[in-house]
Amino acid sequence: MTHPEMSKDAAARAQNIRLVVFDFDGVFTDNAVFVFRDGSEAVRCFRGDGIGLRKLEALGIEALVLSTETDPIVSVRCRKLGISCIQGCDDKFAKLLDLASVRGLRAEQIAFVGNDVNDLKCLEFVGLPIVVADAHEDVVSAARFRTQARGGYGAVREVCDWLARVKTAELEQRIGDDRRAL
Repeated sequence: MTHPEMSKDAAARAQNIRLVVFDFDGVFTDNAVFVFRDGSEAVRCFRGDGIGLRKLEALGIEALVLSTETDPIVSVRCRKLGISCIQGCDDKFAKLLDLASVRGLRAEQIAFVGNDVNDLKCLEFVGLPIVVADAHEDVVSAARFRTQARGGYGAVREVCDWLARVKTAELEQRIGDDRRAL
């Protein structure tokens, strides 16, 4: 369960977010892989993630997957979800820096959702580092928000729903302040 102070700090950081970068394995999936005799693979994902991603889209927040995984299942799932995907990435941190530069974003405008040690540099760089409930213990301390759901069991949806709630509450607060100023 997310600590209340962690959530308060994360909510404040969420106000600036314009890009959410997700790891794939262990975040969209439960980190398991089914290997078939012909060498092909399959993974388990949570179907509700797509609705959450639409919420981010409606708020003008871009979502994308950044993965070291080379199996085409990553891009197949991302295509179905309608989000960009960079896979087979040997250096996630270098690619994240490049993404920030190309989009003209500062670190505090980026959230990263990860689960393992190959995500650590990215988690340490961004303004809103998020880990899933079952993240490896070596990355948990880098997070400002930890989901209650495990990877592949609604963690992506939880992040999207939470960001939508936080952003909507902030917008409603500004509207209320504007009305009171009239």
